[in-house]
Amino acid sequence: MEMTVVSTAMPTVVGDLGGLALYAWAFAAYMLTATVTVPIHGKLADLHGRKPVLLVGTGLFLLGSAGCGTAGSMEALIAWRAVQGLGAGAIQPVSLTIVGDLFDVRERARMQGIFGAVWGIAGLVGPLLGGAIVHALGWRWIFWVNLPFGLASAAVLAFAYHERPERHPHRLDLGGAALLAAAVVALLVAARSGGAGIAALPVAAGALALFLWVERRAPEPLLPLDLFRQRVMSVSSATGALLGAAMLAMVTYVPLWVQSVLGGSPTAAGAAIAPMAVGWPLASTVAGRLLPRVGYRRLLLGGVATTAIAGAALAVGLRPGASLLVPQILTFVYGLGLGFANTPLIIAVQTSVPWNRRGVATASTMFFRTIGGTLAVGLLGGVLAGAVAQAGAHPELAEKLLGPARAAIPAGDLAAIAAALQGAMSVVFWAVAAIALAALLVATRFPPLAVHAGPAGTAAAPSAEAERAG
Repeated sequence: MEMTVVSTAMPTVVGDLGGLALYAWAFAAYMLTATVTVPIHGKLADLHGRKPVLLVGTGLFLLGSAGCGTAGSMEALIAWRAVQGLGAGAIQPVSLTIVGDLFDVRERARMQGIFGAVWGIAGLVGPLLGGAIVHALGWRWIFWVNLPFGLASAAVLAFAYHERPERHPHRLDLGGAALLAAAVVALLVAARSGGAGIAALPVAAGALALFLWVERRAPEPLLPLDLFRQRVMSVSSATGALLGAAMLAMVTYVPLWVQSVLGGSPTAAGAAIAPMAVGWPLASTVAGRLLPRVGYRRLLLGGVATTAIAGAALAVGLRPGASLLVPQILTFVYGLGLGFANTPLIIAVQTSVPWNRRGVATASTMFFRTIGGTLAVGLLGGVLAGAVAQAGAHPELAEKLLGPARAAIPAGDLAAIAAALQGAMSVVFWAVAAIALAALLVATRFPPLAVHAGPAGTAAAPSAEAERAG
């Protein structure tokens, strides 16, 4: 719910606090800290159990939510969004890991459908609720609304979930975590700052090389590199990174296009992406039932192909004067593709490893998905800021497009700024389409992995013929 609520309300936040040039950072800061901490939380979940890690992550997320609601500037909001991300890095991967612990592979496929339906209901409510909250109470309540839901979910987890984690001596890979953080930050700076950020690329490359060196020698590495010798892990991670980039860029920039180019309300901006949250759980539920019959590969390829087609249609169809129905139909189809693709990806990864590596394996797929989204949103945010600057529009004038002051902008200035933003958005949406197509090309390398039923701790490995195929 948080993802879609914030995407809906952020144009209004910029209209209030200013800082259009920092628009992408409100998303990127959240994803950055979530990205870096996903593998850390996954490792901690394998070492200490799922329950304590998920409770701590929920607490951090709620602390960040409370802080975001009190922010008096865009910079303060970005800082509190980073705190939110520290907790978010635990919530989804550890939740999915618990599903993997409780159910065998056939039950797991059905449970992924239920999990997707819960996600979809919250995602559907999010944009509509976000628009209503902004109108009735103000944008700050889009963050404070997390508090009762978060406290309730923490209470359910504390009292209703019981586990007996495997205990063993451990050493957390803090050096690897620090190097990974440095590499991600440098990549984000390079992506977000355009030409001025080129100097950060050698820093990113150096930190990444040192990270790989440390991981090969660490007794308990943050990201066990041997996992990626399995083609199911390497292909799933690469595909997930590209799908994450396509999804998060679309969710971030479609609402901005609706409010800035079409002149729509926050409610209209939310309504534009809400159908994705309907398509995703529908497809996820169907995929869970189809998986034992058709296998991982067919579902994955069909889902990614659907996403790529919808991405190209968005790039063509989002034009000035377009009906709001256009993004609604296309984001619904987009969600269908994501639902069909993500279900086989997650289940295939979880069935390829034993219990004591399931947390880090699941978190690794989440890590690559999130880092793809982080870099895509950051890079495309630089494109947006650059287009506005090249048009010669003053940032404060551009920000007025997103609030009530839009009505007071002279017609000539309004048309010029809207045209500049439309040009930038066209580049953004074509880039999203290209990313989705790249995901399809990578997904063709997914091995023909067999679906096996068995206890929740068993793994289904591809045959030697399957590994050599393709």
